[in-house]
Amino acid sequence: MSFDVSRKEAQQPAPPSTGHNGNAVAVLPSMSTVTANRLRLNPNTEHKPENYEGLQLEFSPLLFSSLERYLPPPMLSLPRDSKLHYMRDIILRYSPDGERIRVQRHREYRQKIISHYQPLHRELYTMHASNFFAPSFLKAINENKEEGFRSIMAEPTLGVFTFEMFQPRFCELLLSEVENFEKWVHETKFRIMRPNTMNKFGAVLDDFGLETMLGKLMEDFIRPISKVFFSDVGGSTLDSHHGFVVEYGIDRDVELGFHVDDSEVTLNVCLGKQFSGGDLFFRGVRCDKHVNTETQSDEILDYSHVPGRAVLHRGRHRHGARATTSGQRFNLLLWCRSSVFRELRKYQKDFSIWCGECQREKKERQRVSISATKQELLKREGKPGT
Repeated sequence: MSFDVSRKEAQQPAPPSTGHNGNAVAVLPSMSTVTANRLRLNPNTEHKPENYEGLQLEFSPLLFSSLERYLPPPMLSLPRDSKLHYMRDIILRYSPDGERIRVQRHREYRQKIISHYQPLHRELYTMHASNFFAPSFLKAINENKEEGFRSIMAEPTLGVFTFEMFQPRFCELLLSEVENFEKWVHETKFRIMRPNTMNKFGAVLDDFGLETMLGKLMEDFIRPISKVFFSDVGGSTLDSHHGFVVEYGIDRDVELGFHVDDSEVTLNVCLGKQFSGGDLFFRGVRCDKHVNTETQSDEILDYSHVPGRAVLHRGRHRHGARATTSGQRFNLLLWCRSSVFRELRKYQKDFSIWCGECQREKKERQRVSISATKQELLKREGKPGT
């Protein structure tokens, strides 16, 4: 069985690469003590980065917090503004002019919405963990151990985890907020960007004020899990996100074609409402080279959505959504990205640690090599091959 798999991309640009391969050097005026230093090859996991929220920045605050862990040791004790200036210079050096212009335009677009749209449920715009999450999920996060995570999860196929995440009240409030935003869009005739190139209905949550809350969701609740289960694709260095809600139904998007996400790790949570159909189907993890290769029998999974229950998987895990045959289905999607992983991936050729087809090719090469070695040894001993 073979598929034509499309890349599901956000209409807003992904964060720029940030030179985390250790070869970037940026010079600050009056900082001669650090000009000869390069970024660290590996992050300083013991260093607690500064909080860059609330600053007027061209890029995500989480990008700066993540990059700070890679700064040369002499810089870590400097004032926040000095570190910010240093990191911004690095990012701008690695970010093409066209991308910077797109980022700036999107920032202006977002600011225009936020300055005019009046939120309905302001309690959603700040993280309130005890009000948002299921107790079992919070307990596992607070313990922050693999056995605790596994105790609340099912793994119906390798690399796809499902678990109860949100309280029903949170789902209701978020649905109500999205409907209120869409009502505002309709009344004002404001032209909005849809979540991505494949979904024609839905809303980008970051665009109307929920970016900070979703950033906390990724940083404090998804990254600890991803560090354990998705370290091979940058799960421990997630530093930016794209958060949105999609809508399915007879008069909305009905289904979603076979694709991979523009993310390292994807969180997908069903919010409701009443619906039938709409199952997710998964067909194995693939790198760019093998994205259209055949599916193996052990890679096949069909999953039925349950409101409040989350699905967490690699962005490169091929999947799609079957037709929603009645009612309406709303899902929260959080595409979590790692600028570190994206930079390092440019220089990698072997993806067998996470690509299913690369793994099979590697095993086949090993099998052939072992067989050839065995034949050579038998030949030397004068015995016929078997």
